[in-house]
This record gives sequence, structure tokens and C-alpha cells, in this order.
Amino acid sequence: MLRGRRVLGVHVTKILVIGATGNVGRHVVSSLAEGGFEVRALVRDPSRASLPEGVEAVQGDLAAPASLGAALRGVDGAYLMWPGIPVEPRVVELIAQHAKRVVYLSADVADLADGEPATIFHQEIERLIRKSGLSWTFVRAIDFATNMLGWADQVRQGVVRWPHGQARRSLIHERDIADVAVHALTSDGHDQAKYVITGPESIPHAELARIIGEEIGREVRWEDLSPEAAREELTAAWGNAAFVEARLRAWESFTHEPERVTDTVERLLGRPARTFRTWAREHADDFR
Repeated sequence: MLRGRRVLGVHVTKILVIGATGNVGRHVVSSLAEGGFEVRALVRDPSRASLPEGVEAVQGDLAAPASLGAALRGVDGAYLMWPGIPVEPRVVELIAQHAKRVVYLSADVADLADGEPATIFHQEIERLIRKSGLSWTFVRAIDFATNMLGWADQVRQGVVRWPHGQARRSLIHERDIADVAVHALTSDGHDQAKYVITGPESIPHAELARIIGEEIGREVRWEDLSPEAAREELTAAWGNAAFVEARLRAWESFTHEPERVTDTVERLLGRPARTFRTWAREHADDFR
């Protein structure tokens, strides 16, 4: 039986999850389905989407706003994750025409000064949502623990070569992001809230590599990569020199002042955020 909940005077029963097959979105889908909500997942190819039983898969693409009509029809709320494609203002307009409430997965950089490449993207989407008339919550996540999967090939070779081994990071588990998003979407008191969420502690890069090694049962050494070499390698791999430069500056700063830790997850959910070790244990097979 669908339970639904009343959020800000709106009876939230049917929820569209945009980004339903991503690292966070798939947990949003499963949590909502387990909670008795009617869940609709926006996917590019319904035949290839692996979704929990009872979840409706509807084809659509954020890059083509005209394709979203069927997905949005009849929904009360929406979870929005925007992939790395140009912002389409029409998408937010369409969500506002159908839903009453949206939770947007943003980033902790959204309040920083304009001009930084990591801020402009999220600032634009947040601005559009604020102007839309929707009831909104921004979940501003610190860097995802899943980004450490980028070390997988090096871990298999037994050594991680990366810049700034003493940069202290507060990476957050993707399931904590999903849990906060679901909580904000389905309970009262979160309208116009901007939640910065992090892991429960800040851990140096080199220690992150060691923890991964312990959880897979293999020694993983750390070798500091010079910023110059890292700049060249990461620009070739990521294809965005400005983003690489911003990341290198951030990591260098975390060697002096650790990436911040907030208690938002515990305050909202009544339990501590999951540790990085928990994440590494759950993802051990991805590094083997």
C-alpha cells in the first residue's frame, strides 16, 4: 500500500528521480520504493535500466526537455541530479509546471565566489530553481567517496601516485547523500534549506589509499606525485585544464586546513555519517 507523506501541505506520493541509475540516484530510488512511495525513474533506455520491482522507468533526456513530458506527468516531487551537460533552463520550468517540490543534488562550492569553474554550474541550476516557484532543498555534498574509484587501476598495481598525500579529505558515502535527499524530499521542515553534507572525519589522501588496501587485503603504497606532473596527467585524462587547476589548488589548501566536516547527516538522520572505511569495505571488489 502506498503510504505517501504530507510535505509542506503537499501530499507527496509519486516522485520522479532524475539520475536514477547513478551512484546516488539508484539509492534514492530503492529507498523511496522501500518507503512505499510511487517512484518513476527517468532513464535514457528503459530496457537497460536495472530498477527495483515496482519502479516505473520512463524514457527521457535532460538534454532534450521536450522528451520529459511523460516522465513529469502526475508527479508530486522530484529528485534532480544534473549530469555534466549544458544547463537547460527549460527543464526546471517543466519540473515546476508539474511537481510541487524538488531536491537538487548540488555541491558545497555553490556559495563560493562566481568565476571558479567548479561553482558556476551548480550556481546556475540553483538560481533557476530559486526562481521557479518550487519548494526546494539543495543538498550540497562534499566530494564523493566514489571518486576514489579513479584510483582502482593504481590500487591493483599496489601503489597510488597522486598529488598532496597529506591533503585531509572528508569524503561522503553515496548512500548518505541519498538518505539525506530522501529525508528532505519526504518530510517537513526542509523548504529553502541548503544542507552541506560531509563524511564524519577528514582523512589524508595517503591514509585513504592505506585504508583501501586494508579492506582488500593487499598493501597499497603511496607516492606523492608533483603538482606539475599531476597537472599534465590529469589534464590529459579529464580534458579540462581549469577544473584540474581548481582541484590542485583545493588539495594543496587541504594540507594546511582540512576539508571541513559537518554534522548535517547526523543532525538530519539521527545517526552518524558512514565512515570511509565502511565505503571501502563495501566497494572492495571494485579495487580487486
